Amino acid sequence: MIYLDANATEPLRPEARQAALAAMDVPGNPSSPHKAGRQARALLDDARRRVSARLGVHPDNCVFTSGGTEANTLAVRALGTGRHILISATEHDAVRKAPADGHSVTFLPVLPSGVIDLAVLEERLADTEAAKLVCVMLANNETGVINPIGEVATLCHAAGAWLHVDAVQGVGRLPVDLPSLGADSLALSGHKFGGMKGAGALVLAGDAPVVLHPLQAGGGQERGRRGGTQALPAIAALAAALDAALDHPSDLTGLRDRINTAAIRCGTTVGGDDAHRLANTSCLILPGVKSQAQLIALDLEGFCVSAGAACSSGKVGGSHVLEAMGLGDLAGNAIRVSLPWNVEAEHVERFIAAYERMAARRRAE
Repeated sequence: MIYLDANATEPLRPEARQAALAAMDVPGNPSSPHKAGRQARALLDDARRRVSARLGVHPDNCVFTSGGTEANTLAVRALGTGRHILISATEHDAVRKAPADGHSVTFLPVLPSGVIDLAVLEERLADTEAAKLVCVMLANNETGVINPIGEVATLCHAAGAWLHVDAVQGVGRLPVDLPSLGADSLALSGHKFGGMKGAGALVLAGDAPVVLHPLQAGGGQERGRRGGTQALPAIAALAAALDAALDHPSDLTGLRDRINTAAIRCGTTVGGDDAHRLANTSCLILPGVKSQAQLIALDLEGFCVSAGAACSSGKVGGSHVLEAMGLGDLAGNAIRVSLPWNVEAEHVERFIAAYERMAARRRAE
């Protein structure tokens, strides 16, 4: 088996495994006042300091969650209260479905490249006096397309709007810190950069005037902003994985481009090819061949790839991301190849050979 579905989840990094095992040896609850609890609290506080330092925020502005979905929902429901919410059309469903009943929502178009249409955003920000929250992801999970968040933030703040960024696919793969982005809040998830599943974080700008309302009542953990006992092993793994990802970055651009070049020779279109993209992500669109047929053929040859977001893989129909980019029926002919941190050149060459066989066979049918 060759695993090429890193955007669904990255393989666990050795540093994260070691940190998780060490945390498992601490029996206490971080909220308990006794010695074991204080030991657990020390691990939690250390993880919070390390993550906050990497993202350029004060530790008090880092809220640990169960993952990216909870972090996005917390942010959208808190910052969106009393505001009209503007959401990019290519956002993950964790953001698209985050607004609560009663929230007013408008979806913003993207350019054919998959990048947010800044001209339309500026128009929407100016069309009424109503307060607004804008949600634009840093890097798209299906295409890898990177949005110009700095420009988005400038437009938002000039109009008095707040900006939330889903950075789940970007953190650990790009240099990211909240002050440089100019966002008011940012969501991340540990398993997307080599941590364990089950831990994420919402980080807030120092001047973000927001009160978080926990999605479930609990014992006042995370300073009353997120109820429930913290998943200490997963949180420790998140901090260790983030350090490892940023201290030892993988340059996967050459391997990604090798895949794209070979796929194009097969008659494939690469989604978002004319935009700045994550170095590990290829969206391969093979006309006339449904995504599911491609996935089955490649799975039988031992390759793990996907047709987009893992949480949407069981749904029938084309990708909303590719449809928003104007690709129409081709949205149902795409697969995503996302290279993990530990991929080897041999894995890529074997995938290319399998893809070429699959494309030739499918075109002949």
